[in-house]
Amino acid sequence: MLGGCGEAAIAGKLGGADWQRGHLLRDRRFPAPQGPIEEIDVLIAGGGAAGLAAGWRLAEAGFDRFALFEMEDLTGGNARSGRNAVSAYPLGAHYLPVPNREATALRHMLRQFGMMTGEQEGVPVYDPYQLCADLEERLLWRGRWQEGLYPTSGVTAADRDQRAAFDRRMDAYRKAVGADGRPAFAIPMAYSSIDPIFRALDGVSFAKWLDDEGFTSPVLRAYLRYCCRDDYGSEAEHVSAWAGIHYFAGRRGWATQGDGDRELTWPEGNGRLVSLMAQRIRPHLRPAHSVFHVERDGDGALVDLFDHTARRSRRLRAKAVIMAMPHFVAARVAPQFAAEGAMSYAPWVVANVTVGRHPEGKGVSLAWDNVSTASEALGYVVATHQSEANDGGPTVLTWYLPLSKESPAEARKILMTRPLREWQTMVREDLLAMNPDLDGVIERIDVWRWGHAMIRPTPGFLSDPARLGAVAAQPPVLFAHSDMSGLSLFEEAHHRGVCAAEAALSELDHPFESLA
Repeated sequence: MLGGCGEAAIAGKLGGADWQRGHLLRDRRFPAPQGPIEEIDVLIAGGGAAGLAAGWRLAEAGFDRFALFEMEDLTGGNARSGRNAVSAYPLGAHYLPVPNREATALRHMLRQFGMMTGEQEGVPVYDPYQLCADLEERLLWRGRWQEGLYPTSGVTAADRDQRAAFDRRMDAYRKAVGADGRPAFAIPMAYSSIDPIFRALDGVSFAKWLDDEGFTSPVLRAYLRYCCRDDYGSEAEHVSAWAGIHYFAGRRGWATQGDGDRELTWPEGNGRLVSLMAQRIRPHLRPAHSVFHVERDGDGALVDLFDHTARRSRRLRAKAVIMAMPHFVAARVAPQFAAEGAMSYAPWVVANVTVGRHPEGKGVSLAWDNVSTASEALGYVVATHQSEANDGGPTVLTWYLPLSKESPAEARKILMTRPLREWQTMVREDLLAMNPDLDGVIERIDVWRWGHAMIRPTPGFLSDPARLGAVAAQPPVLFAHSDMSGLSLFEEAHHRGVCAAEAALSELDHPFESLA
């Protein structure tokens, strides 16, 4: 036990989203607004990926009469990052797959950021130094590390046959086109077919679909469980079959040199993307502000917000409001415009572990993403993997655990009550089970908690009236969040932010060429 029996407690901090500010919002415990009503054209409520994308799109269109208000002291949402003397590291999302052809606005932004360097015969070319370096993934399977995340040895012929059959089904879905001429599964998901033959998959869980289709191989099901927990923070029993298939059939990355199936990643993960968007609109950012009430006011909206620094509330009148916050929060803040819905959210724990040297192990060498079949955690990524000075010395390992076995409410209680030392013990023991060679070189374990990390795409989410209402909203109040997609992906948040910004520009008769 860390810190017990004479063993020195390991260094580290317990952090997370500011739950005290969140509970102030939940309990509506803010003072009445003071002072005159302030006027603003566009107000963005929320500074995660969607809110920053909305601000970025407004700035791209040459529109500067907006402000973005964020409850936390820093913007970035669940793409935030940290840094210590060894490396930057993610606190949440840690990569972006090479975008699909349909993700036009995202590719435009990546080109601006220098991540997409040009085109060859109309096909995007990406900066090789920002694509994940080799080795990308390895799996600890029966005591030995192997390349990739699916066992390649010690499996039965029946296991291999089921995996091959599953791959054929996913490939067919990847190529399928609906009666409406759209791909069956797309990213952003708004471009997916609405053909009933595909949308019917949302009516059952992924686990039931797998059972019904005869995909019962324990090896295959363990891998698919990992995939559901990795992208959705949820067990296959709680994921819509549409979402489960989308994981495999939705990605068709578009790039030269066979790079379409690769990932863009950085030491700080998607913190790189949100920080670049924030830099673009820095003068418009207003952190430490909670937007706590929005109501209609003629053709516009009145917005009440609390300044956590000045400790007072203010009221603004906006021509357009972009609600770039989780939908369960938006429903409390703007009940005239947002229904509660049946949305639920997956809690996560992320630990950043500073070690004196790189992990080793039997089998293939260290990869960017390292996963063990014997662990409930999702393994760890190596923050310094992209560094040219990746020489085997000190590094930071970012360890991920979705609390998917418990109900979300039960998991959030665990997050609120479990002390740092217990989390550190869990993380340390899991890492040493994967890499006994790390014994004695773990220097620090910082733990970050996400109570509402991501939307869970439960069966029926596509037809949820609250989701559909948010998608169809018109000015003065618009919605922009990955919750509207039911898929907590950077591409989805970015798309929703861009669409909301363009709707606001249209309402204000500001000229622009659509990127969405």
